[in-house]
Amino acid sequence: MAEPCLLYYITDRTAFRGDEFAQRQRLLEKISEAASWGVDYIQLREKDLPARELESLAREAVRVVQEARKTATDSGHPGTALLVNSRTDIAMAAGADGVHLRSEDVAARDVRTAWECGAKVLCGAGAPARGNLPRNPIVAVSSHSPEEVTQAAANSADFAVFAPVFEKKDTSSSKPAGLALLREACRARIPVLALGGITLENAKSCLDAGAAGIAAIRLFQENDIGAVVHSLRRLPFGPCS
Repeated sequence: MAEPCLLYYITDRTAFRGDEFAQRQRLLEKISEAASWGVDYIQLREKDLPARELESLAREAVRVVQEARKTATDSGHPGTALLVNSRTDIAMAAGADGVHLRSEDVAARDVRTAWECGAKVLCGAGAPARGNLPRNPIVAVSSHSPEEVTQAAANSADFAVFAPVFEKKDTSSSKPAGLALLREACRARIPVLALGGITLENAKSCLDAGAAGIAAIRLFQENDIGAVVHSLRRLPFGPCS
């Protein structure tokens, strides 16, 4: 039996209404909801926050995810992993599961080396969150071409997020890559998740092209996550399914 597609929720607290405090609380609620429903990965992508505030939010997100794991609806699921966008130092300080690298960031293998060295120091410090820091982080990489996916694989990334597959709603800043390039990117030796303009209606075409899963901001954040997870996990893989 084929494995269900991987699901990746990328956060954007600024899309919520209200002041900074209200947005932050709503985001943590959404992170908890996603973890409770067994979304595989959550990327904390609040790029506008200063380092100190991002670390504070990351610590809260780690706590929320750990609590949600205890009540996850799928008892067989290994648990949601929280990744911090680009900032390896903050991911480590907050006790996150790993980091999501931009295509122009350092190589995944360099992050692993820095993480291993830093973990020995941080875990020895005795802080609760740091004591639970994984020795082997999850490292994801943003990619915008098949060549970048191949490079991510060569640099020991766990998986790549390929974007944008489709034209994004309310924006024309990035030309969509399309399914043909996604299919080419998925020939790499690491899982590739599709991102960009993904809906419940077009998600299956991404899986048919070879994607191992779906990454999205709005699809998860603007909808009932339980319903989205249920719909996506029922999608069969492969063009002949």
